[in-house]
Amino acid sequence: GSVTILPSGKPVILYTGNDRNNHQVQNLAKPKNLSDPYLRHWTKSPENPLVTPNAVNHINSTAFRDPTTAWLGRNGRWRVTTGSQEGRRGLALLHTSRDFINWKQSTKPLHYNDGSGMWECPDFFPVARTDSHGLDTSSFSRSVKHVLKVSLSDTSKDYYTIGTYDRVRDQYAPDEGFVQDDTAPRYDYGKFYASKTFYDSVSRRRILWGWVNESSPEKENIKKGWAGLQAIPRKVWLDDSGKRLMQWPVKEIERLRTTQVKLGNKVLEGGGSVIDVHGVTASQADVEVLFKVSGLEKADVIEPGWTDPQLICSQKNASSVKSGLGPFGLMVLASENLEEYTSVYLRIFRARQKSKDHVVVMCSDQSRSSLERGNDKTTYGAFLDISPYQPISLRTLIDNSIVESFGGKGKTCITSRVYPKLAIGKNTHLFAFNNGSQNVDVLSLSAWSMKSSL
Repeated sequence: GSVTILPSGKPVILYTGNDRNNHQVQNLAKPKNLSDPYLRHWTKSPENPLVTPNAVNHINSTAFRDPTTAWLGRNGRWRVTTGSQEGRRGLALLHTSRDFINWKQSTKPLHYNDGSGMWECPDFFPVARTDSHGLDTSSFSRSVKHVLKVSLSDTSKDYYTIGTYDRVRDQYAPDEGFVQDDTAPRYDYGKFYASKTFYDSVSRRRILWGWVNESSPEKENIKKGWAGLQAIPRKVWLDDSGKRLMQWPVKEIERLRTTQVKLGNKVLEGGGSVIDVHGVTASQADVEVLFKVSGLEKADVIEPGWTDPQLICSQKNASSVKSGLGPFGLMVLASENLEEYTSVYLRIFRARQKSKDHVVVMCSDQSRSSLERGNDKTTYGAFLDISPYQPISLRTLIDNSIVESFGGKGKTCITSRVYPKLAIGKNTHLFAFNNGSQNVDVLSLSAWSMKSSL
């Protein structure tokens, strides 16, 4: 479910529950004690359930969940959209209300797509065209675009489109080039699902949360006593092109930084050079690197069939292959002798023979992350839409079993979940590396040990 702040300033939650028939229904809860700054206790409304599937509305009773934050429409009525499915059609159903208790289903959904399957955890919000400030969910003007994010049950991945919300017809239309299916852009190209944003009115920003599920076997999760966590909150905004959302860890994360190690004007020579970054707690760190590459004419030409970046990154020994430009980047959560490591790296290709256009691929390779055989060691990859003629930024947040990486100042994000057996605590190392044949300059590298947030 989702929280909405009413005009009175009081928060309420719309959430999904199951009735006695095991049908998915929508309910309301209110804070029990508004003076509690953490709002730890909530009271279910006696009016529940507010919306129930039945023979009249034809809502799929087993696929009707995850209401969004509500927004006010032009007629002063509340709107909320909920994920659903009809056959293979994914739906964002729309309901309206004057009082937040009595909800009426609209004749048409906010949006739908045939063939995409169930839409879980929909999120619908405005973004500013002109700056990086966030907007209240009810904001609307000519200088605003809208984002619809859905979590596809078929793929367990989050996809978003950018488009236009018609407030008269109460319908959303993605911009040209966007389709609300698994071809749409993703917030994160690794382990990241069931995400939700909210508007921070104090700092005027939109903040994204996402669920990072496990990579260890279920028996290990039971032994640990917990499973899954939320990724570090990210600020989200529309980039200058209007075709992509940018993401960056919230600035509050920097309060956890302690000891800093700085390197500058280092050269990672081609052929397999490695720099050991000493003096930082490598199991829990924040690392920012700025690379500069030269000799772009010596980059390999990308194969015509290499259209899926995850497959490019997943080739056997992809992080250690000797190519023209890259792989270069970081080896994190690494053991001293590299029996274990997770590599976050970049590869640069020429788009065509004798071409000055280039393709940049960002990878997060878990294949050697642990000696434990039962773990999920999927390698993730995504295209990074940057010019390699300019310095290339990479930021990686490391927290024992989670690696969150941001390429191109937040243009592409990849989250990995790893469980090393050797690279734990003080036995963890951090390296910068270059396995390409061409030298790569490290213009700057800053690494901070991070203290616990608790």
